[in-house]
Amino acid sequence: MLLLNFSHPITDVQRTQIETLTGQDIAEIRDIPSHFENTQPFGEQVRALVAGISLTSQDWQTRSILVNPPAYNFAAVTLLAELHGRMGYFPAILRVRPIPHSTPPRYEAAEIINLQEVRDAARKFRLEGQ
Repeated sequence: MLLLNFSHPITDVQRTQIETLTGQDIAEIRDIPSHFENTQPFGEQVRALVAGISLTSQDWQTRSILVNPPAYNFAAVTLLAELHGRMGYFPAILRVRPIPHSTPPRYEAAEIINLQEVRDAARKFRLEGQ
């Protein structure tokens, strides 16, 4: 699995947690610094950021990819739209959560959210008129 990390560095403990949650080995982690300029359009910034990952069209559509999105909500949702366009489906994402009472603050891998499954389940409500 390829982990595209647009957030804080993944620790060894988190890597093990992710591999346990997914049932897959992480073959590669690509740390992608994601700083966004609020005075510029996010669509253009995200497109340039993703283009810098240097995956082929075939890679985007066939590799097992997990995304750790940026914490900034506007950047994250724009990124997901860009990735859907390149992949043809919504990717699975990593959700991290703070470990209570940890000093300094630490985070653990909480769950893998398969966004395509979320989308497919929601589509049933549209088709049923709810």
